[in-house]
Amino acid sequence: MTACLRLTSLALLAFALAAGPAAAQKQGGTLRFYHRDNPPSASILEEATVSVNAPFMPIFNNLVMFDPAKSHESADTVVPDLASSWSWDATNTKLTFKLHEGVKWHDGKPFTAKDVQCTWNMLTGKGEAADFRKNPRQVWYFNLDEVTTNGDNEVTFNLKGPQPSFLLLLASGYSPVYPCHVPQQTMRTRPIGTGPFKFVEFKRGDSIRMIRNPDYFKKGRPYLDGIDIKIIENRSTRILAFTTGEFDLTFPTDISAPLMKDMKTQAPKAVCEFKSTGVSINLIVNRGSPPFDNADIRKAMSLALDRKSFNDILNEGTGTIGGAMLPVPSGEWAMPKDRLEKLAGYGPDIEKNRAEARKLMEGLGYGASKTLKVKVATRNIPVYRDPAVLLIDQLKKIYIDGELENVDTPQWYTKIGRKDYQVGLNLTGVALDDPDANLVENYTCKSARNYTEYCNPRGRPADLPAIEGDRQGQAQAHRVGYREPSGRGRGAPIIEHDSGGTCWQPYVKGFTMHENSIYNNTRFEDVWLDK
Repeated sequence: MTACLRLTSLALLAFALAAGPAAAQKQGGTLRFYHRDNPPSASILEEATVSVNAPFMPIFNNLVMFDPAKSHESADTVVPDLASSWSWDATNTKLTFKLHEGVKWHDGKPFTAKDVQCTWNMLTGKGEAADFRKNPRQVWYFNLDEVTTNGDNEVTFNLKGPQPSFLLLLASGYSPVYPCHVPQQTMRTRPIGTGPFKFVEFKRGDSIRMIRNPDYFKKGRPYLDGIDIKIIENRSTRILAFTTGEFDLTFPTDISAPLMKDMKTQAPKAVCEFKSTGVSINLIVNRGSPPFDNADIRKAMSLALDRKSFNDILNEGTGTIGGAMLPVPSGEWAMPKDRLEKLAGYGPDIEKNRAEARKLMEGLGYGASKTLKVKVATRNIPVYRDPAVLLIDQLKKIYIDGELENVDTPQWYTKIGRKDYQVGLNLTGVALDDPDANLVENYTCKSARNYTEYCNPRGRPADLPAIEGDRQGQAQAHRVGYREPSGRGRGAPIIEHDSGGTCWQPYVKGFTMHENSIYNNTRFEDVWLDK
């Protein structure tokens, strides 16, 4: 790969242009938005849900980030954050960052390269943070050998081999830098970062509040004086509150297609965008729990799925059907349609698929007079419950009698992580559209996020060639060569890739919804209120 170099002078010029005064932008005001449920904690590194990223991303910075003003995230939209520049060596295995000087943590202590080294030592299991209790993305860094420092303002990531995606992993909203001197117990409840907003309070089940960081290293940012977030678990109540002007912004992609019509009627001046979420709806089956250790039952369940029906009912046809990777038009790694339809349950003849499923179940002794009774667990919020109800209805067509089991958000990921379920309906969001995030995180053997325990022991399930610097070539190799992990009763069958709407009041400026991930664009440092 041609070495990716961002000269410090160009980065500083970009900051000057970005942070310079603009006549239209106004300082002041508090951004008010609602949250859909109770975040399990405030620690982004320890959690695996947008319910944590969305509210707490404004507290932190990354080394690099996806340009918040660009809707489509890609290698071309990565911009500096705590790093002023970065470069690869000739072997494309050493990625060196020059860091901004004079950056302070919110408690006044200086940010240095040691904090970067400490964060990734912790993430890779090399650190001394005994209180780092969950590490859902440790597997991301399978190719990271060590992180070394050169003084306070330079840090190098030393890789075992070339990996084009590595910079993108660091740009994710799931990759903030943490302070070495702050215990993880504190980060869960009173987080300290370097970001544009400082933590004030987190009242579980009620609210989250932040204020402007007056010492933010990006001069002139943020424009807002603060952010107030109200937790409202009832969807109708929170949407009504937005339409009456109580909130400036909805939770990301919270508005379903059926509700968008009502939103436009009740708040005709609101700016609303409907986007792919980068989140898939999927059936999870505990392969270690009898009778679901039988591959024929898992295949029958895959064959029972009517994906078009899910899409029509939940999204009025605005969702997309695909495999594990995000489908076109938003996805860059999508499996071709002709290959996808050869997988169990993806073919267009639903009745033929279900007839085959019933035959499999009958061969195992099940039928109309002897159904398989099971609890179908899901997270207790509408975007999970609604498809879970549809799933239960469809499984009845093949002699599986499901009962809905609702699980509150703080317990959901713990429950499925310890395999305390038989069948579930899950939503899997990925931080970026790349196999080294999605497939590695969700389908490798040692990943904490592999809830079904289907895995490929080779550790990099896509078997991607390291075509350094040629991501288009790598994507083509992926499309041609990889084995879809959600097919043939292997991993979690993907039902559909979700879509959703986000709305904001017309006076909210500087906010851009991203189309291929909902995890990377809620820093809010460029948002301002025109009122």
